[in-house]
Amino acid sequence: MGDFVEEREFYSDKPGEECGIFGVISANEPVAYLTYLGLFALQHRGQESAGIAVGDGRAMDTKRGMGLLTDVFRNGLPELKGDKAIGHVRYSTAGASIPVNTQPLMVSFSGGNLALAHNGNLTNVNALKRELADKGAFFHTSMDTEALVAVIISAEKQAIGEKIAESMKKVEGAFSLALLTDDKLVAVRDKFGFRPLCIGRLADGWAVASESCALDAAGAKFVRDVEPGEVVVFTRGGQRPESFFYDKGINKAAHCVFEYIYFARTDSIIDGRSVYLSRIAMGRELARENPDLKERVDAVFSVPDSGTTAAIGFGMESGVPFLEGLNKNRYVGRTFIQPTQQKRDVGVRMKLNPVRPLVEGKAIAIVDDSIVRGTTSGKILKLLRDAGARELHMLISSPPILYPCYYGIDTAVRKELISATHTGEEIRQYIGADSLRFVSLAGLRRALDAGASGTMCYACFNGEYPLWPQDQPGSRQAAESGEMCQCRGEGK
Repeated sequence: MGDFVEEREFYSDKPGEECGIFGVISANEPVAYLTYLGLFALQHRGQESAGIAVGDGRAMDTKRGMGLLTDVFRNGLPELKGDKAIGHVRYSTAGASIPVNTQPLMVSFSGGNLALAHNGNLTNVNALKRELADKGAFFHTSMDTEALVAVIISAEKQAIGEKIAESMKKVEGAFSLALLTDDKLVAVRDKFGFRPLCIGRLADGWAVASESCALDAAGAKFVRDVEPGEVVVFTRGGQRPESFFYDKGINKAAHCVFEYIYFARTDSIIDGRSVYLSRIAMGRELARENPDLKERVDAVFSVPDSGTTAAIGFGMESGVPFLEGLNKNRYVGRTFIQPTQQKRDVGVRMKLNPVRPLVEGKAIAIVDDSIVRGTTSGKILKLLRDAGARELHMLISSPPILYPCYYGIDTAVRKELISATHTGEEIRQYIGADSLRFVSLAGLRRALDAGASGTMCYACFNGEYPLWPQDQPGSRQAAESGEMCQCRGEGK
């Protein structure tokens, strides 16, 4: 009996994506359709499930399901016309990938209707759930998002903005939120700004999105990013939104560096930085740190598509020509394959195929964005070696990943991170490269420029966590010793 190997399984040597959220409020625009367009642009952030909630001031209509956006809405969008909507695409960094865990979540309570879409992981969800359960709350899902909803609706304040401000002070971790009430759209970002969230302007309304590329898709003009710790409340009519900070204490930004390395689309601008230009700069740093390759290699390839922009940057800086030496079959999203190594290798060849005239007898530098578990790089290098490559030098545009993430990235447990358990030489031998070179942490900081690098979270590289999980008291020692990170499989 065979297995189905999906796109994300083929690229299992990558950090898991997060989630994408989108929201819109407008009296005259087709809000459900705009939300669909926005989510379509964010599909790279989550492919497991999708949903849209629409409100018209009196009622809410929600449609959710498993699969890609085109699967979930194959038979149409929510029927309610409405004047406001939020949407979500999901990758389960915590909690099972099952129908009950799809978003947006919607509840009716004494204050009306509320729908919520969440990107990120809470770090005190167990403590929150215990406290809420002691007060009589019960939960239908395994998502931390449900605890967020419960905290908000149980807040004593009456106005929605005040309710959110009161409740967010109890919540710790990574969260960018889009909320829908009967008369408002609300955007919230945690006080570290781990996950991105931005605001766009429509002709007579507003939109919020995980990435600016989604605003472009929906026809909204980018205005600004939501600041760390900020709550932005939008009302129908298009007037300027109300903005305030739920925590006026320490709001030191710690934006996720992997948004720039791998997650975000290259046409997005996040917290004032172009993702594309950031990756070009990372490739340039790789070239500066490895000047010997300029004379040693004939060409630079990328592992398509995630390594392409950095490979272009390497070529620009070194003068080594960037060539598309690996052809990617873009129609193999889901491949039926037998669970044997031989058959899995067939699956790799179905996905990628070397352009033989560019490979035979050549010394090649090949650029990828990261190595997590080391499961894919060796297969790709073997393809090139079998096609006649003379030398293969693997270049990684991020430093070695040594520590797990608690803020919404599926980097599993430390002992599964190959760089945390093996030396660079051992990894080189394992993947079959002539040399293996990572960009240095200093080089990555330079690529993101000195001003921005002070606002980034590099914890997966240096273990300097901005926030330790409150309800995992042994997490610091566990992360340092290689024990399990329990951020996966619980919560959301």
